Amino acid sequence: MDDSEFDRALIGAAFARLGRDGWRHLSVAGAAQDAGLPLARARLRFPDRAVLLLSFGRYADAAALTGGAGEAGSVRDRLFDMLMRRIDVLQAHRAGVLALLRAVPFEPGLAVLLGTASLNSMRWLLEAAGASVRGPLGLLRAKGLLAVWLWTVRAWRRDDSEDLAATMAALDAALTRAERAAGWLPHAPAATPPAAEPPPLEEPPPEVPG
Repeated sequence: MDDSEFDRALIGAAFARLGRDGWRHLSVAGAAQDAGLPLARARLRFPDRAVLLLSFGRYADAAALTGGAGEAGSVRDRLFDMLMRRIDVLQAHRAGVLALLRAVPFEPGLAVLLGTASLNSMRWLLEAAGASVRGPLGLLRAKGLLAVWLWTVRAWRRDDSEDLAATMAALDAALTRAERAAGWLPHAPAATPPAAEPPPLEEPPPEVPG
C-alpha cells in the first residue's frame, strides 16, 4: 500500500468514526485500528487530528482541480464544476462531515484551522479557473468564493436528495450574487472593489474542511 492509498484508507476510517462517535472522540490511533493499519505508520503520516483534516481538504481540492484550467466555458462555469466536485467528496463522507460541522461552533481552534485552510483552497480554485488572486482584488475574490462555498455547504447539509439538485441550485444562485460585485470575476467591468465582505449572502454556517 503506497502513501496515497494508506492516507485515503485512514481518512475514510477517521470520517466513519467521526460520523459515529463525534469530533471529541475521534483519534488517529482509533481510526488506524478501525482500518487495520499499522499505528507506527499512522503516527508518522498523521501526527494529530489537524493534519488529518488538512489532508482531507487537500484530497477534496485535488478532486475539484481535476480538469480545472483545461475545461471549456467561462470562469464562472469552471468554478461551478470545481465546487460541485468538492461537494462530491463531502458527500462520500457525509456522516463524518456533518458531525464535524456540528462540532465547529464549540471548537474555536478547529474553526480557525478550517477557515484558513478553506480560504487557501478557494485561491487554488480561482487560479485554476483563470482568475487572478493577486493583490487586494485577489483577496476579495477569494473571500467572495469562500462565502459562495459556505452558502453551498449550508444547502448541502439540508439536501438529502440523490442528485443534490438543491445544492446545485444554491451554488448557482450564490455565484450569480457574487458576480454582481464589479470586478469579482475577470470578465466583469473594472471598478473599485467594495469595502464590505462580498458577496451579500446571508450569514453562512461554520466552515467545512479542506
